Amino acid sequence: MKLSVQPLTKPAFAPYGDVISTDENDHFLINNGSTERYHDLAKVDLLEGGRALINIFRATPLSYPLNIRMVERHPLGSQAFIPLNGRPYLVLVAPAGETVAPSDLRVFLARGDQGVNYHAGTWHHPVLALGAVSDFLVVDRGGDGDNCEELFFAEPEIWLDVPEGP
Repeated sequence: MKLSVQPLTKPAFAPYGDVISTDENDHFLINNGSTERYHDLAKVDLLEGGRALINIFRATPLSYPLNIRMVERHPLGSQAFIPLNGRPYLVLVAPAGETVAPSDLRVFLARGDQGVNYHAGTWHHPVLALGAVSDFLVVDRGGDGDNCEELFFAEPEIWLDVPEGP
């Protein structure tokens, strides 16, 4: 099975989470008119008494074509990734639920000015940097409880290749 990559847009990504971007978002001026505020770009979920964590993840690009062997989810909170280096990256997701079939997987090409916020329980592959080591500001849940579940695919082999251009 080979996965195809599509552009990251708000409507296409809505079943999995939020696109964090200044595109298509309302904004207003603050700080005496010197700053545009793009307000409430993602819904941060902190279930069961968690607290917000702000982290930086430094991701090394993997070799492509990539054999997708697993996905993970965070059932107790959302997880947002905001690129800090302006580089494109891939976002591989599947709907929330108890299990994932390979046919449920979707892959998006995110521009270097687009972040994503996975809804609580959304299955996703760990961050997929492209081209060079890339830093991401990550907002997720800390606190008690098991907030990371992994699912490994047995069959079939699932292949992801990098589209031309990134």
